Amino acid sequence: MRYILFSIGSLHIYSYGLMIAIGVICAFFISDKRANKYGLDSDVVFRLGMMALVCGMLGAKLLYVIINFKSIIETGDIKGAITEGFVVYGGIIGGVVGCYIYCKVKKYSLSGYFDLIIPTVALAQGFGRIGCFLAGCCYGEETTHAFSVTFKSSPYAPNGVKLIPTQLISSAADFINFGILILVAAKFRKKNKKGLITSIYLINYSIGRFIIEFFRGDIERGNVGVLSTSQFIAIFILAGGIALLVYALRHNKKEEAALN
Repeated sequence: MRYILFSIGSLHIYSYGLMIAIGVICAFFISDKRANKYGLDSDVVFRLGMMALVCGMLGAKLLYVIINFKSIIETGDIKGAITEGFVVYGGIIGGVVGCYIYCKVKKYSLSGYFDLIIPTVALAQGFGRIGCFLAGCCYGEETTHAFSVTFKSSPYAPNGVKLIPTQLISSAADFINFGILILVAAKFRKKNKKGLITSIYLINYSIGRFIIEFFRGDIERGNVGVLSTSQFIAIFILAGGIALLVYALRHNKKEEAALN
């Protein structure tokens, strides 16, 4: 695991940033290729992707600051709060809100473009979690199990002790989620079930995140009662995903009945 992959003079190439970049590039490429197949404008997909990226980064940073506000004030580490730390849920919420506003303003098919883009969000998250593993952030609890990882020079994780590789587990779950979403999208492509893919993503991700939180070791991220902050948010994301799934199935069934 390498926090800094390599350096060129004073320029450092960080593993987390590189993996995020790879994930974003793959997401843009795959979404662009799928756009024509689903009868959507690839230029709009690109603009929505940029909107999701910018608003997602802002949302991830904002939620990080909110969760760690007390610690930031106590330590006075304002620079660290700006340059380091993101919360994935903030990124998801920020990206969704940004794309929602953009589609409403431009009068684009909100559910259609969301369903196209959302599988690649899971793909990008999978690469991002590999970046977390290389950097050592988002680490797991100490363990004696053989399935473990020992960091030696991580600026985030405890070094020299066996830890549950929660980053790799999360990455695998994200890649599996991507595969499921692509398969479901292909199966229902001609049936045009708007909102279905987005709802499945929200359900799968929230359940996976709720479970993996039990094995995370970075408890300083905060909690709400007996739940971690991410678990608390996951409950609402899951409820939203189920509500969207029910709405999508009922709404599409009514449209199919009307056409018949």
